[in-house]
Amino acid sequence: MTAIMVASTVGAATPKTGANRSNLDESVAPGADFYQYACGGWQKANPLKPEYSRYGSFDVLGENNLKQLHDLVEGLRSQKHQSGSIAQKIGDLYSMGMDSVRLNNEGANPIKADLAKINKAGRDDFSSIIAWMQEFSAPFFGTFVMGDLKDSSMNILYWGQAGMGLGDRDYYLLNDAQTLKIREAYKKYISEMCLISGYTQADADRVVASVMDIETELAEVAMSRTEQRDLAAQYNMYTSAQLSESCPAIDWGGYYRALYLPEVSELCVMQPKSLQKVNDLLLTKDEQTIRDYLSFHLMDAAAGYLSDDFRTASFNVSKVVTGAEQDKPRWKRALGAPNHYLGEALGQLYVEKYFPESSKKQMLTLVGNLRSALSEHIANLTWMSDATKAKAQEKLATMTVKVGYPDKWKDYTDVVVDPKKSYWENIKAAMLFQVKDNNEKCGKPVDRSKWEMTPQTVNAYYEPSINEICFPAGILQAPFFSPDALDADNYGAIGVVIGHEMTHGFDDNGRQFNKDGNMIDWWTADDSSKFNELADKLVAQFDDIIVLGDQHANGRLTLGENIADQGGLRVAYTAYHKTEEAKENKSVDGFTPDQRFYLSYANVWAGNVRDAEIIRRTKIDEHSLGKWRVNATLRNLAPFYKAFGIGENDAMYMAPEKRVIIW
Repeated sequence: MTAIMVASTVGAATPKTGANRSNLDESVAPGADFYQYACGGWQKANPLKPEYSRYGSFDVLGENNLKQLHDLVEGLRSQKHQSGSIAQKIGDLYSMGMDSVRLNNEGANPIKADLAKINKAGRDDFSSIIAWMQEFSAPFFGTFVMGDLKDSSMNILYWGQAGMGLGDRDYYLLNDAQTLKIREAYKKYISEMCLISGYTQADADRVVASVMDIETELAEVAMSRTEQRDLAAQYNMYTSAQLSESCPAIDWGGYYRALYLPEVSELCVMQPKSLQKVNDLLLTKDEQTIRDYLSFHLMDAAAGYLSDDFRTASFNVSKVVTGAEQDKPRWKRALGAPNHYLGEALGQLYVEKYFPESSKKQMLTLVGNLRSALSEHIANLTWMSDATKAKAQEKLATMTVKVGYPDKWKDYTDVVVDPKKSYWENIKAAMLFQVKDNNEKCGKPVDRSKWEMTPQTVNAYYEPSINEICFPAGILQAPFFSPDALDADNYGAIGVVIGHEMTHGFDDNGRQFNKDGNMIDWWTADDSSKFNELADKLVAQFDDIIVLGDQHANGRLTLGENIADQGGLRVAYTAYHKTEEAKENKSVDGFTPDQRFYLSYANVWAGNVRDAEIIRRTKIDEHSLGKWRVNATLRNLAPFYKAFGIGENDAMYMAPEKRVIIW
């Protein structure tokens, strides 16, 4: 086992990110298990809190952001505001979520009228009931508006599989011990929701059977998570006449009108088998079964905005799915409503107080450096032809960058928050605003200034349909980014995040879109073949990983994120080595610049996770678990081996001929 190479310390800087010795577990050699070495101290100092199924660096920053937002909202709540003002809307919506006395006194009363509406319905009414419920749920299916995958300048309507309360088809189809346990917990949840809503036990038992009957049939034809990564297979354009012919059980004209959609001449049906199944279910299942299914989905959608017994029943099933031991405190749940439904309004207050303009400027400089580094990588690829390289360079050069917050804020004038009405009624109104705001864009040009995340979000994204990367203000804080951190720490953390999002433009899905965001093949056949060969090798690497017990990782499901992780690391490393700090090559706190870079990256993914959550995420998450985003990715990178003196006898070692480098 090779020991870590440590150089003499220069300077007395104490950076706010990256390679802090307290994060390490120095009883483990970096060549044995780099993740444990880099993050073991952090894990010990940050044990899982009862409310978390996974707690990591992202969650630490998320907690800090929540506290900042909490301070803002509590300040609004304590003051009197003009009716209709943003301050009034945010403050009152939050206050309603905090009013446990009122919520518990109301019990199921806020949903009684909605349940009555459903339970009066006959087969001829189901189409309009489903359209109404799309405002706050997605029974049977879901629809949404976004840019046409093959004409990114225009918004079109998409139809997609939905209607499964457990969220993923495998929970209905697999029969391993954990999945069976989850299904039983879900059945208990359905029953409890009915009993709390005033149903008899016999009626509750019937609803359980109805829901499981319909949802299992939906699951049997649904695309798996891995299959859904094939965008070409989901681009199926239907005329309105074809849609009506395929699913006459829905009055599509009435559906469009109810959801503020224009007359739709054509749309994309992402899962045609699911569309056919929805039609069959609506025509063949008895009316009571359908009413039961719809009633439960109403209860499920409202559960978080009703009395404590609804919330407790909802949390009890999530405990089994994720392993979390304790529900989030009320203030976090209450804060979620304005944070989600008035997100940009709250975000505007957030950036005014917490996001300095200097951070935005520093980030734009970092992005420019990373873009230059990726351009250099593309130019030096040995497996790609010059013709495809030219197209890749063109796409990279035209990639739009958004940092911090939008230039134009969303207008929430039409959202009415009325404290005289129930919390659930106000939430429905806010949800309807979101649906209307999205659907009215159908058939209109895409607004490329729109943000897909709020400024306070601790995340980042690449959007292939408009070829843009976005870094909200929420993530631009330690340990990911700090204005006074060492370059090694910033490049190893936020620099890799930047490179990661850029590389998404060239992963197995992103590469299918051209510089304008259109799903058009711009690769030569030979280059596509070479890319797929490399990608398949990376899939095999991750498929070999055992995450827990006999559960293997899913290399195909996580392929895009794994490509982006590797690309982000390589590009950020190249960009860092152009800095004066890297050229000086001075050690700080006993670590060389390269060591700090890789330790900073590892600490981005520091965390603890429960066994149930390991299994859940492995089945449904396109991201690999943190440990493997570090260990499995770094094993492919020669500079990492050199930085820590890793040799053939170390567990982290992978023979050069087995390593995969894509970008």
